[in-house]
This record gives sequence, C-alpha cells and structure tokens, in this order.
Amino acid sequence: MPPDTTFRRIALWLLLCVALIVQLFGCSKRSENQAAESQMPPVKVKIAQPLQKEVLEWDEYTGRIEAMETVEVRARVDGYLDKVNFKAGDKVKKGDLLFVIDPRPYRAELNRTEGELERAKARLELAKNDLQRAEHLRRAKAISEEEYDARSKGQREAIAAVRAAEAAAQTARLNLEFTEVRAPISGRIARELVTPGNLVSGGGGGGTLLTIIVSIDPVYVYVDADERAVLKYRRLAEAGKRTSARETRIPAKLALLDESEFPHQGYIDYIEPRMDPSTGTLRARGVFSNPNELLSPGFFARLRVPGSPPYQGLLVPDRAIGTDQGQKFVWIAKDDGSTEYRRIVPGTAAGQMRVISEGLQPGEWVIIEGIQKIRPGTKIEAERVTLSETDGT
Repeated sequence: MPPDTTFRRIALWLLLCVALIVQLFGCSKRSENQAAESQMPPVKVKIAQPLQKEVLEWDEYTGRIEAMETVEVRARVDGYLDKVNFKAGDKVKKGDLLFVIDPRPYRAELNRTEGELERAKARLELAKNDLQRAEHLRRAKAISEEEYDARSKGQREAIAAVRAAEAAAQTARLNLEFTEVRAPISGRIARELVTPGNLVSGGGGGGTLLTIIVSIDPVYVYVDADERAVLKYRRLAEAGKRTSARETRIPAKLALLDESEFPHQGYIDYIEPRMDPSTGTLRARGVFSNPNELLSPGFFARLRVPGSPPYQGLLVPDRAIGTDQGQKFVWIAKDDGSTEYRRIVPGTAAGQMRVISEGLQPGEWVIIEGIQKIRPGTKIEAERVTLSETDGT
C-alpha cells in the first residue's frame, strides 16, 4: 500500500475520534446543565391579574401658550408726559392710572369751550324771548311776517349754536380725560417705553406707544391637528361616540416642558372653520386657568384631548412588559409553576399602567415583578398581589 494512502487513513481516523470525543463531551455538558437547572430552586416572582377599568384614550399635541388679551397702550392726545404711576412688570387692574400727560392746556381748552357753551345758551334764551314777543305781536297784527320769520329762524340758529358748543365742550372734556392714561384690561404690564418729560403724540394708530399689557388668567393654548386626526374625531362624532368640539366644550389636559404628568385641566373652545392648505392642519384653541401664573404666554406646552370613546380595558404595569427585538411580550404564570411567553399589543398609557389591546385575557396571571429572571422553562414561586389604579402595585 502506498505511504500516502496509509497517512490519509490515519489522519481520517484521528479526525473521527476527535469529533466523537467532542460530541460526547457536549452531551455530557448539556446533561449536567439540565440536571443543574432541574435542581435550581424556583424563581420568586409577583403575579397579578390585569386591572379592568374604563379607559379613555388621549391624543397628544404640541402647542404654544398665548395671552387671551394683549393691548398696546398708546397716547390719545398730544403733550408732554408728566408722570408714570406703575412699576415695570406689575400686575394692574382695569382702570388703574398708568400715565399722566400734562393736562393744563386741555383744562384751559375745556374752560374756554364751557364758556362758549354758556354764551350760546344765553343767546338761545334771548332768541326764545324774542320769538315769544313776536308771536304776541303777530296775533295783534303789530309785526310783519318777515320780522316774525327772522326771529323764528334766530331761535333755530341759537339752538344749533348750543349743540355745537356742547359738542366742543364734550370734545375738550374727553381730551382732558385722555391726559390720564388708564389700564384698558387687567393683567401684567411691561416696562414704560417713554419716560416723563418726553413729548408724546396722540391720534389713531399713530399714537405714541407707551407700554403693553397682557392678560394672565385665563390663557389660550393653540395646537394644530392633522387631517387624519380631524377626520377621526368627525367620524366618532358622526357615530355618536364623541361630541363635536364645535357644539360643546371638549375636556383637555396640559403639561409644561418640565412636567411628565398633565396636571392642568381646561377645555377646547374654538376650532377654525378652514384647514390650512399649506400645512394640512386645522388649528384648535384650548382655555386654561392660570391663577399662579405658571402658564406664561410664549411657553411651549403639550396638550391632550380625548381620542376615543370610553371602553373597558385591561391594564398591567409598564414594568411587566418586556421587549424582544421590538416585539412586546409578557410572562403568564401557570398553575403548575411554569411560565408562558405571550406576545401582546400595548395600547395607551394610564399613569404607570398600560392598556393591553391584544394578547391578554381577563383572569390570567401576569408576572409583574422578576421578569428579568425568567427564561423559557423556568419554574417560579409566585406571590399573588392585587393591582391598584395609582401605581400598579
């Protein structure tokens, strides 16, 4: 037999022997592991049945807080600014005195117009007396018709003069009143934009801007809902499962940037009648009380509104739900101490609890503590507990 053939046979036998030894060693190791697992004590866990309660799903949006009222305080008459009667950033009430414009020219003008009014009234009295005498003389045929007509028209002219003088006096009185600039709304005031001694201009929209006041309680929150969400709400309203925001107030909850819960309660009071074609969204407005001024205009906020009709749901704590390559699951405890791997479809959150939309039945026992120790085939020693609505324990 050639030496090369003998060498190949010896090498082949050696490889077969090595493979056999490795296989025998692996089987022995698995047997030892299985024996060790069978000798391990059961894993202690806590189990509970899903909490059954009425659930209302909430849809969440991001919006911005705005003041209900924002007023630019402008001068309504010309003059030199005399006084500033507030401190920048103060809370003011409607009617509070904010600025004083030098009133002396306007007081003098009021005195002049009131004098003109008194003169016009005196002329009217004289014209009335003249007309009365003319009526007596007319009956006695002692006055011509031309003279009577002149005195009659003189009275009418005097009446018109009194009305003009009254209007002038009223205008002067308003201008004097406008020298005291008062708060048109209640709220928080900005700094003064003009200091005393400066000349301010009155008039319409071109009047000198003196300061700004924004209301603080309540506040608005504006959010934008996409077309799909709007259609969902309208379908629910059409089916009678949800009231329309155009017909009644829809409850809403709000959370600020540093809040994980939604502690602020309010309602939706307005829906725009037309969707914005450039963004494909419809704007809604919420109203929230703000007694402690925590909700400041300009802040970002998260808003929740009901997204479904109320329904009976099954809830388990979030800590009882595991993740396996993106798939959510729970461990079900059996009566014989074994466990079952169960895939689920989680729904909306309710505090520290989670609604299970699919994969779980009422009355099943779910492992809520110790799921990190569970593997397929693991035996457990279960402690039964009752879930609460607050913290899931």
